[in-house]
Amino acid sequence: MSEHRNADYGRLIVQGADRPGIVNSVSGVLAEQGANIVSLDQYSSDPSGGRFFQRTVFHLEGLAARIDALRAALDAKLGEELGLDFRLVEAKRRKRAAIFVSKADHCLLDLLWRQRRDEIAMTVSMVVSNHPDLGDQVRQFDIPFFYVPVEKGNKTPAEKEQVNLVKGNVDLVILARYMQILSGDFLEEVGVPVINIHHSFLPAFIGAGPYQRAKERGVKLVGATAHYVTEDLDEGPIIEQDVIRVTHADTVAELQRKGADVERLVLSRAVAWHCEDRVIRDGNSTVVF
Repeated sequence: MSEHRNADYGRLIVQGADRPGIVNSVSGVLAEQGANIVSLDQYSSDPSGGRFFQRTVFHLEGLAARIDALRAALDAKLGEELGLDFRLVEAKRRKRAAIFVSKADHCLLDLLWRQRRDEIAMTVSMVVSNHPDLGDQVRQFDIPFFYVPVEKGNKTPAEKEQVNLVKGNVDLVILARYMQILSGDFLEEVGVPVINIHHSFLPAFIGAGPYQRAKERGVKLVGATAHYVTEDLDEGPIIEQDVIRVTHADTVAELQRKGADVERLVLSRAVAWHCEDRVIRDGNSTVVF
């Protein structure tokens, strides 16, 4: 469904302690405000004392002018009466994203191409890199490219410059093979979700040269993991994963190429789902509708 192409479509994301009557309450408020539910997905971790999650897509004529009244009605019913958390968004409002990249271009160019083809409901506001190599390719998409070198052993000045670039200007940061570890201070300062992509050999082949070591061990699967970034390296809530089979006949270069293919697909799916408000974080886990 191309929700983001319709000005009168909205999304309502609800989560909290499960209890009887939540779906009825959500539907009732929407109906009272004149909204028509287009799709509804829900999940309860346990019907007795569990957590409740719901994503509802609805149509409401003149949504932009009526969204404040709808939000107030939802807050009274869901927030004050039922103690639930909710997010209400206009589907037409695309997420503004900054893409961080180093030298590898496969994930970056895939995201830019999908944005151009309107396959992902986002607007790439800028690309930030610690290397100048990909500047010309990015500019072909009419997107600003910022080269912010990172001094070895002292990344604080670079992170301050990066924060100044993105804070208040984007809703999402995407690490498209950005080969730097972000500090906790950066994550707190930037104030928006950060999505990362990496191969799924972790933790077996951590560090440099994972494909060479995977080849030496005779791996049979190559995969990728997209997740939200937290202060704990590569341990944030997982959004999407995938694998493909490989054989003993594949060279290291072939393993890397197949791994890059998986990384592109996994990252693009994770970003698309986030931009469509399909991913609900629950502690260090996620519910994806």
